[in-house]
Order: sequence, then C-alpha cells, then structure tokens
Amino acid sequence: MPCRLTRPHSRRPVVPANPGPPEHRRSFRAALVAAIAPLVVLTSSGVPPVPVPVDPSPVAAAWPPSPPPSPSLASPRKTNLPRPSYRKPLTRALSRYLDDVPGQLAVAIRDLSTGRSFSYNRGLRTATASIVKVNIVVALLLQAQRRHRRLTGWERRAAARAIKVSDNAAASALWAAIGGAFGLAAANSKLGLRSTRPGPGGAWGSTTTSAADQLRLLTALTSADSPLSAQHRRYVLRLMGDVAPEQSWGVSAAGRKGADVALKNGWLPRERDGGRWTVNSIGRVRDRGHTYLIAVISRRHGSMGAGVKAVEHVSALMAEALSGAASKAAAKR
Repeated sequence: MPCRLTRPHSRRPVVPANPGPPEHRRSFRAALVAAIAPLVVLTSSGVPPVPVPVDPSPVAAAWPPSPPPSPSLASPRKTNLPRPSYRKPLTRALSRYLDDVPGQLAVAIRDLSTGRSFSYNRGLRTATASIVKVNIVVALLLQAQRRHRRLTGWERRAAARAIKVSDNAAASALWAAIGGAFGLAAANSKLGLRSTRPGPGGAWGSTTTSAADQLRLLTALTSADSPLSAQHRRYVLRLMGDVAPEQSWGVSAAGRKGADVALKNGWLPRERDGGRWTVNSIGRVRDRGHTYLIAVISRRHGSMGAGVKAVEHVSALMAEALSGAASKAAAKR
C-alpha cells in the first residue's frame, strides 16, 4: 500500500522587519526560498487514496455486524492503467449471452498480473452450496492461528475431504468445530466479507453470498496482507488444486488445458427455486502469464449441466477479455 505523506505544519516563516543591507537581503531571500521549496513539493504531491469498491445494492445487515474490509483485501492492486475501455463491451457481451440463458448469474474477476478487474450483476445473492467449504476451512485455520496451535489429524483429514471430494459429512463436522454460524460470521468479519450470511443451524449450504465476497475470500488466500498466514494460504490452495477430476469444471475454463488451477465448486437444486439448480465456482487460474481470481455464482438453471455450461462460458469470456485488454494496452506503449 502506498504511504501517505503527512502535510507539514503550515506556519509561515518569520521575516525580520529589517533584513539588512542589499547583500544581506539577497542571502536572506535565498535562505527563505530554500526553506519554502520542500513545503511546496510536499503540498503539491499528495497521494490519492486507494479506491475501495462499493457494492451499491441494498443488503440486509450481516450477523453479527461486520466492519468494512481493510483496503489491502477489498481493493485491487493499484496500477497506472489507462481508463478501462473493455468494461462496457464486456458487459454488453455478457448481457447478450445471458439473455438466452435461463436463470441468473453474477461474476467477479481480478487479474493479479495486471490489476485489471471486472464485475457483473453485483446485487445477486445465491446460496453457496459447497463453495462455503473453503470458507469453513479458512475459519478453522483462523481459529487455530489465534490459539497458536496446529490442526489435529482429524481436522486435516476432514478439511481435505471437504474440499477435494466435497464430502458433506466432513463439512458438517468442521461446521460444528468452528461454532457453526457464529464461528463463520466471526471469521468473515476478520476477512472483510460484507454480504455473506451464514446458514441457520446446521444448514451450512444455505449460507448466502455475493460474487464480490467470494473474490474477497480468494484474495485472502493469495494476498500477503491476509489475516491468514502464508503457510495456511498455501495449504488451502493445495487442497483446491487437488480436487477430484470429476469436480474440476467451472472457473477452470478460464485457462487452457494444463493451466495451474485451484478451485472449489458448489451445486444444489433448491426447493425454493422450484427444484432449479444453483451452480457456483470459485478459484485461482494461472495461465499464459496471468493469474486470475474468479468467482461465478448462479441460480435457477433448468439442470446442473446447464449451470455448468453457463459458468464455464462466462469464465472463459472473462479471461479472454482481460488478457485481450492487457495485450492492447501493451501494444500502445
């Protein structure tokens, strides 16, 4: 984070009533200019504040109330990029595609290599389904850090099963271990998540979230400013990089075959949506010199397959647009 310069005291230099003969006046003026010059430089070179993205949609108050996230986790890396011209065309392309796709979808992406970012449909909230398992494991690790202890053998086995094969029993055991909804909310307050509301009782899959919050969670897994230790960040990403092959769909479509991918998916037919499917995917994709953090959430698909197709199409479109924007910017230099 750039340092802010402290404005110097604005006391004016005291000018003697009679500075003396001409030669003394010239030396006095030179000394006065030398004294004032640093003040002019400091006061004319203020550092602009780091922009913090604001979610404009009204959101019910989270429980318990969460403080605003720290700028290091909530904001993309500051860069000297030209005004992003890719956003409007990309929004139009997404809208055209989704007009023909039943259901609703939101996406948030950040390219850590360039600082470029994009979001769409920021007001959408969906059930997390199984992507919350990453959040649960992170909450467990934060509690372990606070108590200065390592995970026990069964906690490590449960974490591995919850993320790598999406085991529900393992997730339920970890949910109880962190203190359920209260434990998850406490962790999310520390992580700076703004609109993630834990599911009631043991219904961890009914936790609701936004794409922006899932991007914040991914940032906590990749940023040196994260409250999670470097060792624990690597641990979670290793688990996400070793998911069962049949569960490696989703944001992985942002990279070519063989790309370095760490992800977690969630899928669930919801009774309140008439049995239609919620399909979500979050992860980090490294490919062709770019490192993308991508979160795609969606709901009300006619089938799981339809949801997967939409999530993958959007993930590929996002990566192509951001890498294309980077290439155009480089060509103009």
